[in-house]
Amino acid sequence: MIEVKLVSSSPQSAYALARERYGSSFKLISAKQIYDAAERKLSCEITISLPKDKFLQLPQEQKSAKELQDELELLKRELESMKDTTRENKIIALFEQKGISREWLDEITAPLIGSTLYQDDKLLVSYILQEIDESLEIKKEDFSEQKIMMFVGPTGVGKTTTVAKLAARYAYMFDKRLKVALINLDSFKVGAIEQLSHFADIMKLEHFQANGVIELEEILARVMGYDILLIDTAGMSPFDTEKLIKTVEYLNSNGEIKIEVNLVISATVKLEDAKDIYQTFSFLDIDSLILSKMDETKHLGDILSFLLLHSIPLSYFSIGQEVPDDLLVADREYILQKFIGDLDA
Repeated sequence: MIEVKLVSSSPQSAYALARERYGSSFKLISAKQIYDAAERKLSCEITISLPKDKFLQLPQEQKSAKELQDELELLKRELESMKDTTRENKIIALFEQKGISREWLDEITAPLIGSTLYQDDKLLVSYILQEIDESLEIKKEDFSEQKIMMFVGPTGVGKTTTVAKLAARYAYMFDKRLKVALINLDSFKVGAIEQLSHFADIMKLEHFQANGVIELEEILARVMGYDILLIDTAGMSPFDTEKLIKTVEYLNSNGEIKIEVNLVISATVKLEDAKDIYQTFSFLDIDSLILSKMDETKHLGDILSFLLLHSIPLSYFSIGQEVPDDLLVADREYILQKFIGDLDA
């Protein structure tokens, strides 16, 4: 006897395929769900055994319609039972309740269905947390060459305060003091220029305002000897086309200069809103993500789901309004511990 696996979209079609190929010469050994990560869909796999001489031969016999229907009903009940187990797994339901995408959860746990690990709550929790940990990307600080960092994001997420925190960190908190300049492109928001200028005065740093592409080019030429250039931009809603076009012009103003784009997004954002924000700014080739307002929420499932689905490196966490204290270099342990605290609750 040899074993053969057949895959189809449903139990009925899988069994019918076996009947078509091998008639009634086979014996059904098992049936299970499988998950196609590429297609993101579930299908049915059955394993049958049959004599070697019947392998790859056309059917020789046919059972009655009633016998075939009875076998199909039995197979259907087995598959439905397995589906129910998958859907009702309380650990997966808990992670989904805490905001982790069901799409992502199904993808990473599908190979475990029917295993001991899948049935053991503690092991499954550890497995999912490990998968989250390994999926999170961290962008390390690197000042081996000049960095020009532009900060983009929706209105009200704290871009300007984040820029000030980073300026203080780079200028005063390393063993070697880096030469830092601030550039303001936020000419659309009332008070934004004054706010960044105020921070620059306190820290005794150079501050420039660019009102167009030509001015930006001139400023960049003047500060080429600086180690770090931090560029604050206007907050843009997903529907503000005019501001979007202006930012593109700024980025394209000097093709010889590499501008690192950092998307600042609130940790309080909902998953669908995070997707919309990312879609708005993704044409800028985002290099890293900065999470602001980490201190304003205990629920990080939505933002974690966004990170898991989009694989954007994290660079910094903003945990309050104090400059420069309330800023952390991103690390997996910090965000996972906050999420585990919510999970335990």
